[in-house]
Amino acid sequence: MAYVTLIDPETLAAHLDDPAWVVVDCRFSLTDPTYGRRAYVQAHIPGAVYAHLEEDLSGPVVPGKTGRHPLPDPKALAATFSRLGIEAHLQVVAYDDAGGAMAAARLWWLLRWLGHDAVAVLDGGWSRWVREGRPVRSGSEAREPRSFKPQVRSEYVVTSEEVARVRTDPAWRLLDVRAPARFRGEEEPIDPVAGHIPGALNAPFAENLTVDGRFRSPQELRARFEALLGPVPPERVVCYCGSGVTAAHTLLAMSYAGLQGARLYAGSWSEWITDPARPIER
Repeated sequence: MAYVTLIDPETLAAHLDDPAWVVVDCRFSLTDPTYGRRAYVQAHIPGAVYAHLEEDLSGPVVPGKTGRHPLPDPKALAATFSRLGIEAHLQVVAYDDAGGAMAAARLWWLLRWLGHDAVAVLDGGWSRWVREGRPVRSGSEAREPRSFKPQVRSEYVVTSEEVARVRTDPAWRLLDVRAPARFRGEEEPIDPVAGHIPGALNAPFAENLTVDGRFRSPQELRARFEALLGPVPPERVVCYCGSGVTAAHTLLAMSYAGLQGARLYAGSWSEWITDPARPIER
């Protein structure tokens, strides 16, 4: 059985020596891009390899055109997955120390974008793993390279032009998953312009989690999103955040709740504001 949304520490622990499983440490900090790799070398789940958000899971930034974490070129991303030892039929497990929101859900979404469904995020992440006293290892590890063959699902992504068309269409829902203060434009700690895309609803990704960093139950999440979406089906939902990273967390939460098909505005707010002609709201 493939795990396609979340996985618990007990199940992962039983497969640490399974060659058909690939564990990827995705810890990262926006304020210190070197943090994740340092933390990984200090201690990580045994057998895990490391993936860096900006070096491995994002494409090059083009000032004035892209957001802060553009999608990688599919061929380049496939080469990264090959280097990490991922290929078809292998089970991938991603984790970070931010409830999956920093880069683990990003890896989950990127693999699915390229056609690989057998990927899950460790529920509760690194913090829960350590809290439960499970084994850790120091140093760096590598897997034997594999041949990852991408099958791009273009329907997973929407462009800024498509967002402009659907943002006021009642048949669609545009969800901004950033914190309420950023959505309202009261503060903006990262991007040069504050506010949100007019027509968007605020659905903070942090509300997908319990106080201990685990995902809420599928029933709780489904009730949350059904209240936001109303009659709109998940196939007509677009999620965005600051740079396309934490929006994947909400796409994961929706899938876990049985609401598949929502899409990602990968450029997100940091791309939207590169064109001064695009409207903003505070």
